[in-house]
Amino acid sequence: MSKIVLPKKFVSQYPHKFAKGKRMYLRGKRILPKPISGKESLPDLIDSTFLAYNAGVTVGMSLAGALTPAGLGSAAVIPLIKAGFVDWIVATGANLYHDMHHAMNLPLWRGSPFVRDPELRRYGVVRIYDILLDYDDVLMRTDDILRKILIQEEFQKEMGTAELHHLIGKYCAEFENQSGIKDASVLAAAYRAGVPCFCPSPGDSTIGMNIAGVELRGNKLRVNPSIDVNETTAIVLDAKLRKQKTGVLLIGGGSPKNFTLQTEPQIQEVLRIKEMGHDYFLQFTDARPDTGGLSGATPSEAVSWGKIDPNQLPDAVVCYTDSTIALPMLAHYALARRGQRKLKRLYDRRPALIKRLTEEYFAHNKDATPIG
Repeated sequence: MSKIVLPKKFVSQYPHKFAKGKRMYLRGKRILPKPISGKESLPDLIDSTFLAYNAGVTVGMSLAGALTPAGLGSAAVIPLIKAGFVDWIVATGANLYHDMHHAMNLPLWRGSPFVRDPELRRYGVVRIYDILLDYDDVLMRTDDILRKILIQEEFQKEMGTAELHHLIGKYCAEFENQSGIKDASVLAAAYRAGVPCFCPSPGDSTIGMNIAGVELRGNKLRVNPSIDVNETTAIVLDAKLRKQKTGVLLIGGGSPKNFTLQTEPQIQEVLRIKEMGHDYFLQFTDARPDTGGLSGATPSEAVSWGKIDPNQLPDAVVCYTDSTIALPMLAHYALARRGQRKLKRLYDRRPALIKRLTEEYFAHNKDATPIG
């Protein structure tokens, strides 16, 4: 065999008129990771191996899919809240309802998706894919306690879901204290940290179902979704006016994804305030974009709506994977690589944020006059 000698250091052998242009793109870290030995820590593994997929900042988090029933609330979301990495949350009502089981020390069990559902129904067992819970001791008991909460004096008014979940979170924090279980409930952690938790479809969950149920008894609680639209928009606009960047961490898709992203079109399209879009976009999803659904919609499509800053599009990341795999890895990496941030406690700042939003609206809409 003839000996072919290669240069010890890579040097381009093909000078080209576009060489300068090439160097604009071919200047990242070279992809040539060391072989995995099994001795690496997870953060080291991500740094050295996933060279093309590292992501940046997280501010607003959306939660869709059965995350809290699967234990992702206590395992990943709560540590991120406590570390100051999550400033506001948009979640399905189901995630927040099932979170209450953990606060009340009511057990959920790992099972199988291949059990016979008619038999589960006969025995009084409820299934969420491979998660099993007792219909009477968990589901019905949670409903009973929730109704007792909802008829308390502090709930007898109109409110948005951030206030609703903050008030429920206060009870969940007390339930944790009573049971001696620490960091079990997302609602309790968010209450303690001042992180507002919004739900874009409050009626589409057992919390909303119970609100409707006690309304038949004359309960005065009314949930106003416009409050949520204004409060989430106020959070984003305030950050932008402070010359700060905003980012979204989208766990799954669905309504929480859009509700988190629509804050920018609300600023630009409805309030007529000039803005560019969110600066950072990271989504974990198993949804395909070609079906046209929101869950699989790409950040590029979001740019066309004004949801994402087009200048930041090259850094937007969509990871097509199971969220229950990706979220724990991301949480571990963030906690290992970054120190804690000071809590913004956006829940406590809601009145001031709404005041500034209102002032900016009228400042940019001279023809708008107060109604009523």
